Amino acid sequence: MRFVAPAREAIDPSVFMRPPLSQWSEYDGLLRGPWPNIAALNSLVRDAEPRFIAQTPELLADGLHYEQRIFARGQIATRERNWHDLLNALIWLRFPQLKQALNTRQVAEIGKVGPKQRTRAQCALTHFDEGGIVVLLRDPALLAAWDAHDWPGLFWRERRAWSDGRLEAVVFGHALLEHALCPHQLLVGKALVVIAQSGNVEDVMAHVAAAIRAGDLLNDPLELRPLPLSGIPGWHANNLEEAFYRDAPCFRPARAGRSYPRLDHSAGVS
Repeated sequence: MRFVAPAREAIDPSVFMRPPLSQWSEYDGLLRGPWPNIAALNSLVRDAEPRFIAQTPELLADGLHYEQRIFARGQIATRERNWHDLLNALIWLRFPQLKQALNTRQVAEIGKVGPKQRTRAQCALTHFDEGGIVVLLRDPALLAAWDAHDWPGLFWRERRAWSDGRLEAVVFGHALLEHALCPHQLLVGKALVVIAQSGNVEDVMAHVAAAIRAGDLLNDPLELRPLPLSGIPGWHANNLEEAFYRDAPCFRPARAGRSYPRLDHSAGVS
């Protein structure tokens, strides 16, 4: 069943005070005020970056794929009064390098197989664009519990790791943010993990953008680790008890034979 975001006036204001939406408080005026129009979004765009354009039948009549229109014309087709597209716009505003890297790779893949087929790389790029998270890992020893899907270990026994800087999750996927508008949703994202002993978020996101553009990341969906965001302390109202990590359906065991890519320091920021 396709998710339908709640009407703007029906949203519980508390969702904007809890991660992941609280990470976007600089855009409170766009999120909590009246619906912004295209001009309001474009007023925040930096020079030489793609701009938003209203998605109309006339625009779509050009026959271009969504990604090709961004690449060739610098136009991001955007539906007005639409949560999914507004949240996508916020990602473009905050992380334009990363969005442009995804766009460049998508267009290259379309050039290989055409607009009606999808490669493994396209699936990975789309999964990350819609539901992606970048996780800054400053204690590689924590990866063992994650890869084993030891969710009580990752989120309960190592609860402090999410507040003391050893693990930091930055939500990138706009569909994840859209689901977060409903406070009781159990959120699971697709994570790229970066070893970042001393790197800040801006450095790490620039590193990820460069690696994606170069084709070193997101060539297959299996590169992405599932991360139940609802397990991060403070991100869901019910995760104050250890039983939540055993009983909630978002905490699934690892599939037999499932493995995750090895991380090395060349994939991180030091």
